[in-house]
Amino acid sequence: MSSQPALPADIHRASADATFRKAAWRFMPLLFVCYVVAYLDRVNVGFAKLQMLNDLNFSEAVYGLGAGLFFVGYFLFEVPSNLLLHRVGARRWIARIMVTWALLSLATAWVTTPTMFYVVRFLLGVAEAGFYPGMILYLTYWFPSQRRGKMMAVLTAGNPVSGMLGGPLSGYIMHAFAGVAGHAGWQWLFIIESVPAIALGIIVFFFLDDRVKDAHWLSDEEKAHILQEVEGDAAGRTHGSFKDAVSSAWVWLLGLILFGIIMGSYAIGFWQPTIIKASGVNDPLTVGLLSTIPYTCALIAMMLVGRSADRLRERRWHVSAPALVAALGFCLCALSGNQIVPAMIGLSLAAAGIISALPMFWALPTSFLGGTAAAAGIALINSTGNLAGFVSPSVMGWLKTETHSLTSGLYLVAGCLTLSAILILVFLPARVVNR
Repeated sequence: MSSQPALPADIHRASADATFRKAAWRFMPLLFVCYVVAYLDRVNVGFAKLQMLNDLNFSEAVYGLGAGLFFVGYFLFEVPSNLLLHRVGARRWIARIMVTWALLSLATAWVTTPTMFYVVRFLLGVAEAGFYPGMILYLTYWFPSQRRGKMMAVLTAGNPVSGMLGGPLSGYIMHAFAGVAGHAGWQWLFIIESVPAIALGIIVFFFLDDRVKDAHWLSDEEKAHILQEVEGDAAGRTHGSFKDAVSSAWVWLLGLILFGIIMGSYAIGFWQPTIIKASGVNDPLTVGLLSTIPYTCALIAMMLVGRSADRLRERRWHVSAPALVAALGFCLCALSGNQIVPAMIGLSLAAAGIISALPMFWALPTSFLGGTAAAAGIALINSTGNLAGFVSPSVMGWLKTETHSLTSGLYLVAGCLTLSAILILVFLPARVVNR
């Protein structure tokens, strides 16, 4: 039996699919590596804490406040940063972000007082403001919503991969470089891990294309494929201006939901090494190796949840259910005492739930925000949600100083995650986000 000839529509679709694959392979590996390095530089202070607190005579409360001040600077400058990226182009702006945050991360190696620690962490947040929402915005220039979910999953995979690689690397640096050239292991941690961000910032400046029309590596036909789908997708969005974003109740609701999820994300990022150490593991290298287990579980869970969401075309339950799993994991950590096995199971559930929920969450606002509203709304949601990056370590550090235990802080984080899940299911209409 002879095969049926390909219809013009099928040929067009196959050509468009090939074009989007070409675009993804062009810059997604670079954005992925940038995000891995960004997350590593943001939370490596959690590993440095294992040594620097004793060396500098810092309390847990000082550490928690310093870790959290990053997000105050991040919050204050994120919306303007994303609007500037939209105006001047991702190539220049993302490169600027990476180089300036690398230099400030490097400067952290020489802090000696709480005030110095607070200032450099705040400035680090100012420098990095706009990086992650800027990359989300950048993806909207190249991929329509029905193709962007996979790209978001690839990008967000940088979080668990950073944890898988960063834990052993940070532990090794602190273990092997302690005392080299008169510097402590935690100082070498900041010095060595700042170098990749500088190199990547330079690569971004020379390699990234701001818009489809700037891509010399695409033919005119390929550019037309991308622009046709992206512009058609943008035409269906209901929010297009800065005013639309700021006045949207859904934008503020999503910021509150993200706040609860981020409470959990940075409880893992800043306190996982402490939880493992409290279970009787003292060597930084061993702590680093054990920290790969939760992130490995998270990477597998994220891929499974992403496939399920795409197959069922459902978003709300694919954010709320992982958030509830993460809440259960934090409760188990709180109940584990000094036992390593239940602590690791709890950390694995928490990491898997949070890291699965995050990429699914970002499919929600991009389903109804477009144009300038996407630049402002994504940044507004992210900056509001990331205030939890200040609250989470600050409150947990204070509670640990007062109670000499992380238990109450872990229960607080579990409660915030549960509240986020409830807000999604009760107040966020499926007709808005399941598109």
